[in-house]
Amino acid sequence: MWSPPARHCHTPPTGPFLKAKPKEVCEICDAENPTKNHPPSYLTDLNNPNNVTCWNSDLLTPDKEGNITLTLSLGKKYELTYISLQFCNQKPHSLAIYKSMDHGKSWQPFQYYSGECREVWDRDHRVDINRANEQEALCLDSHITQDGAGSRIAFSTLADRPSAEDFENSPVLQDWVTATDIMVVFPIKHYEGRIESNSINTNQSEEISLSEDSYSNKYISVSDLAIGGRCKCNGHASKCNFDKYGELTCDCQHNTDGRECEKCKPFHFDRPWGRATLTSANECVACDCNLHARRCRFNMELYRLSGGVSGGVCYKCRHNTAGRHCHYCKEGYYRNTKNAMTHKKACRSCNCHPVGASGKICNQTNGQCPCKDGVTGLECNRCAKGYQQSGSPIAPCIKVPRTSLAASPRRGSSHSRYSPEKGYSSRPQHDERAACSHCKKATRKVNMRKYCGQDYVLLVSIGRQIRSSGKWLKFRASLDTTFRRSDQVRELQQGGPVELWVKKEDFDCGCPKIRPRSTYLILGEDTPKRRAIIVQKKSVVLEWKEEWRRRMKRFQRRSRKYCPEV
Repeated sequence: MWSPPARHCHTPPTGPFLKAKPKEVCEICDAENPTKNHPPSYLTDLNNPNNVTCWNSDLLTPDKEGNITLTLSLGKKYELTYISLQFCNQKPHSLAIYKSMDHGKSWQPFQYYSGECREVWDRDHRVDINRANEQEALCLDSHITQDGAGSRIAFSTLADRPSAEDFENSPVLQDWVTATDIMVVFPIKHYEGRIESNSINTNQSEEISLSEDSYSNKYISVSDLAIGGRCKCNGHASKCNFDKYGELTCDCQHNTDGRECEKCKPFHFDRPWGRATLTSANECVACDCNLHARRCRFNMELYRLSGGVSGGVCYKCRHNTAGRHCHYCKEGYYRNTKNAMTHKKACRSCNCHPVGASGKICNQTNGQCPCKDGVTGLECNRCAKGYQQSGSPIAPCIKVPRTSLAASPRRGSSHSRYSPEKGYSSRPQHDERAACSHCKKATRKVNMRKYCGQDYVLLVSIGRQIRSSGKWLKFRASLDTTFRRSDQVRELQQGGPVELWVKKEDFDCGCPKIRPRSTYLILGEDTPKRRAIIVQKKSVVLEWKEEWRRRMKRFQRRSRKYCPEV
C-alpha cells in the first residue's frame, strides 16, 4: 500500500550521563525517495550504533484502523531462545509477539506487552507458570516499569518456564520454542482523538489537535529486530546446509532423515525414533533381515516385548526365507547348513516326491519329507525294505508277499526306485549297482571348454514316450532354442518332428535323469545315419534353469572366436 510523504519527528533517547533534555528531530519520510525512505530491510541490516537505520510505520492518525504488523519468515523450523526489538523513538505502550510452526498458516501467541493487559489483550498480568501451562503466553509491563531497559524490548522464550533447566527432556518446551515465522503486532488504540498505544509519555488529559503536524511523532520506529536460535534438528545435526532446492536442511547424522532429522532413514526402524540428548544420541538402528530384505517397519508391541531391544519387522523376504528377521526358510524349503543364514542359498528346496510324499513341506532342519507308508528316502522317492511298487499313486509301495520274499535273494536289499514311466521298481540294490557301473558322475556345470567340445548345444523340451525299440527308449521332443548348431541339427529342424533317443539301461540307471514334460540343456555329438538327438556317453544333459540363458548367450557370442567351425 503506497503512503504519501510525511513529516516524522522523534526525540533521541536520553543517556545516563546526559542532563539536558535532547531536542526533537524531524525529517521527511518518503517511501519513493531512496535517500528519505525507511524500508523494512533496515530492521535486519547490520546494527551500527554510529549510523542507526530505522524502519518507520505510517503516522498513527485517528483515521488509521487495525494494527501495525511486522512478519519475518525464518524459512524452516528453528528453536528460538530470544526475540529483541530496538526502537528509535519511544517504546510502544503495547505489542504482541506471535509465532507460527506451519509457515504462516496458523499463529500462536508467544508474548504480550502492555501497561493495561486486561483492556488491550484481554489477559491477566503476569500469570503464574507451572508445568501444566508451560505453553501459555505471558502479558508483562516490564518494558514500562523498568527504566533500565532503555529503548529495547527483549523476550526470552524460556524465561519463567519451570522445565527450562531440563529442556532436552521436555517435549512441551521443545515444541514451545519451535517456530517457522515470527509476527510482531502493534495495536492502534484510538478514541476521542487520542492515541494511547504508541508512547508511554502520552498525556491522556491533554487534548490533541487533529492536524497532521500534531501526529508527526506518533509512529512506530524500529532500528533492529534480532532473533536468536538454532536450526531445529532434534539433536541429530550440528549444522544446516542448502539443499538442491535452495532450502535450508539439517545435515542429519545418527541414521536420521528429514528436513529436521525428525525420522529414521529407510531400513533403520529397529528402534523408535527419538530426539538426541546430552547423554544419548538415540541413533536409529538398521533392521536385522539377514541380507534377505530391503524394507522393514517398526512395531512398538514387539519392541516392548523384547525389552526395548528390537522392534523391526522385515518386508518381503527374498531367497526363500521367511520370518520377522528373514531368519528361517519358508514352507517347502529347509536350511542349508553349508551356508550362513545371510547367504543367498541359505535355503534348499524340499523336492518332496509328488507320489511318494504325503505333503510338500519337509523338516526345516534336515529336509526330510513326510513319506507315505512303505516309502523311504529324504525326498520319499523309493520303496522301503520289504516293500514293492504297486502302481497306485495313493499307496505307491506295498508289502512284498511272503512267497516273493522267500524267492528273492538274501544278499543285498530290495529297495525300489521310482521311474516316471514305470513307477517304482524293485530291483535288488546289489544288482542295480552292478548294472549301473558304466554311469559316470553327472556334470553340473557348463564351461566354455565343454561348450566348444560338442557339436551342438540345444534347449530341448521332452514330450511323452512314443515307443521302445530294442535297447532304445524314444521320446517326442521339440527344439526350443539352438545355442550351437551342427549340420545334423539343421537337417532335423527342416525335417519335421524331432525325437530323443536314450538307451534303456542308461534311463533305468538315471544317467541321464530324464522326465517327460520337462526341459533340458543337451550338449552332444552328431550321429550319422540317424535323424534324432541321440544321448550318448559323452553327452551332457542338464535340467534347464532359466538363469542359465544369459550365460549360454554369452558362450554363443564367444564361440565365433574360441570354438572351431561346425
